[in-house]
Amino acid sequence: MAKTVAEVIVETLQQAGARHCWGVPGDTLNYITDAIRRSEIEWAHVRHEEAGGFAAGAEALLADRLTLCAGSCGPGSLHFVNGLFEAHRNRAPVVLIASQITRDELGFDFPQEVDYQPIYQQCSVFCQEIRTAAQARRVTAMAAQAALNKGGVAVIIVPVDVSRQDAEDEPPFAVHLPSPQTRPSGQELASIAEILNHGKKIAIYAGSGCQHAHANLMALAARLQAPVAHTSRAKDFVEYDNPYNVGMTGIFGVESGYHAVSECDTLLLLGCDFAWRQFYPAHAHIVQIDIDATHLGRRHPIEFGAVGDIDATLAALLPLIAQRDDASFLDHCTDRHRKAVAHLNERATPGDGGTIRPQYLTALIDRYADDDAIFTADGGSPMVWVLRHTRANGRRRTLVSLTHGTMANAMPQALGARKAFPQRQVISLSGDGGLAMLLGDLITAVQENIAIKVAVYNNGSLGFVELEQKVEGLLDAYTDLKNPDFARVAQALGIYGQRVESADQLEEAVQAWLAHPGPALLDVTTDRFELVMPPHVEVKQVLGTALYSAKAVLSGRGADVVDLIKDNLAG
Repeated sequence: MAKTVAEVIVETLQQAGARHCWGVPGDTLNYITDAIRRSEIEWAHVRHEEAGGFAAGAEALLADRLTLCAGSCGPGSLHFVNGLFEAHRNRAPVVLIASQITRDELGFDFPQEVDYQPIYQQCSVFCQEIRTAAQARRVTAMAAQAALNKGGVAVIIVPVDVSRQDAEDEPPFAVHLPSPQTRPSGQELASIAEILNHGKKIAIYAGSGCQHAHANLMALAARLQAPVAHTSRAKDFVEYDNPYNVGMTGIFGVESGYHAVSECDTLLLLGCDFAWRQFYPAHAHIVQIDIDATHLGRRHPIEFGAVGDIDATLAALLPLIAQRDDASFLDHCTDRHRKAVAHLNERATPGDGGTIRPQYLTALIDRYADDDAIFTADGGSPMVWVLRHTRANGRRRTLVSLTHGTMANAMPQALGARKAFPQRQVISLSGDGGLAMLLGDLITAVQENIAIKVAVYNNGSLGFVELEQKVEGLLDAYTDLKNPDFARVAQALGIYGQRVESADQLEEAVQAWLAHPGPALLDVTTDRFELVMPPHVEVKQVLGTALYSAKAVLSGRGADVVDLIKDNLAG
């Protein structure tokens, strides 16, 4: 019996490793969902397609396997776009099956007609319509191969009339996954070694490209006696078992990471594409190694760039590096790191009068979370707290929206992470604004029996936006949030919910929330006036906040200024 195009698509994607498909069923998708129903791929029914995009991206990234989304025509597949922008920028191998209206009506402004190609070409490594049944196997295999090998989203557009046609009876197109080892040439390695061997104050700045290079990275740091700063995306891969660690730089970083990068005379960039140019050193010799040649020198001028897998490159480079004996710069930077961490931990305590600092909530979650827990965090202040106040140990994973910088990512990404790893603890650190944007998909945790833990940082505001406005010297505007009791909302949905408003109740509540066997939500009223302090405070930021304070007093909001000063300068 001949297979339909829908069956061929699903069969090919299943053979490429897909286990789950996230989506909302709909008319033009019916032949695809029916094929999935009869396959080994499990359908994960979300309430909003954007949440499905986030979830699929998290599963694909953390499990390192192909994951699917599927949507109906028009608004259905269009709703995925923000979640899939996030997945694509994380280089997660996701395939979207975007069903389309019948071909006879394309181009006539038919209801729900959307031209997906110009939209999804911005956030994909492959975007192609299956125009005939004869193309089905080839287009699907090429989509999966592109997603897996290039790292990113692939989009298959399938008109409904094509999906129900009989496919050609031909040999299947296999999906190939080569694993070449890429490293610089011998001459390039010699040039890199010469620059490093002549450095006096050498620092390493490690990015997510160091994911599988921990041992060689430590060996190089020991050989160079170099402090190792790292990007936010590299926290899980660099921070643990690292005596050379000096933390992150950038707005989310700490003073020691900023100092090591800005004060070195030689900087080695390894698998990082950190975007904020003001945090690079002005006069250092900079060497950059990256797997993508287009990344070389695109953020800041460099002296030498080379293409290579970081682990293979470091293995080849190490024999060319002379052992340094002078550890003065390293010792200076690591001492600053110890002091910087101690200073951050001073804020990871209850606030005055029983108020709850967000750092204290995060520190308690870190203390009682499993050693292989997966953390997701919403864009804004929750991602700062998770990066600063949870410990990496080589087994935990942290997923935040750094490149795309979206709100509302944490809870749906937690759904995808838990679906990928049903035996691991998955914890979403959700902002009150972020959770509210996709609140309906808390129901997905119940319907699909996905036991995520959601902590709500409930400060009644879009806190990071409010901070940005104050730093600019502006009065904060339109950032207030009139929130419900999220714990009672969770209970109404069939989820364990608890609300905490006093610091003396928090530790016990965190333990009970994490111990609950099913999905659980902890709604915590955190201090609205707790600032995210960058590692380096510029004069214009101080002047901006001072200007805000003056404006607030003049507009009758002097109490806000008092709380801001009391919370952040008095403690």
